[in-house]
Amino acid sequence: MSDNLIEMNLFEKAQAVEGLFVELEEQSKQFHAEGGMGCLSGCGFCCSNPEVPASALEFLPLAFDLYEKGLAEELAAQLAADKSKGVCVVYRAQSADLSKGFCGNYAKRGLICRVFGASARKNNKTNLKELITCKLLKAERPEAFQEVTARINSDLDIPLAPAYYTRLKDIDEALTALHPVNEAILLALELVLRYRFYEEEDNAS
Repeated sequence: MSDNLIEMNLFEKAQAVEGLFVELEEQSKQFHAEGGMGCLSGCGFCCSNPEVPASALEFLPLAFDLYEKGLAEELAAQLAADKSKGVCVVYRAQSADLSKGFCGNYAKRGLICRVFGASARKNNKTNLKELITCKLLKAERPEAFQEVTARINSDLDIPLAPAYYTRLKDIDEALTALHPVNEAILLALELVLRYRFYEEEDNAS
């Protein structure tokens, strides 16, 4: 790990995470344009899973955004009081079974939200790339899924999710421990609230 990463403060780490997100988005543009395997319109199936694994680090941009909007403290208190895991607090469900909906802060969503449906991993046995996507999409578009699987192993570029998780760890490995998504968001909020509190204390002295 380089010295400049070790010396980064919390805000700079959030900026580094956002820079990583920008790179991922740029790299996935061609895949989205040519792959034809975008998420189904209005689908929130993945977001309705309370066991989505995430880290505090990938939600620092969201936490800083919520702080700037004056929402961080209230949301942190809400999450701390709710002992159940629950679906992502940012998710806005539009159906009783929670399978339809949208992200309430799409621009600041975490890495797990970004790599799903837009990246691949390599099969350890075959060394072939496998699209990271959901069973609904595979069932709804089986032919497109098979075609994309063939193309990402021939002529269609696609980001590799493990590489982005490695780069996330390079920013601050201690903050990349995985938790259920709301726990990760709560940890990010607590970090930001503490950081801003001490920052204001220092500015006042």
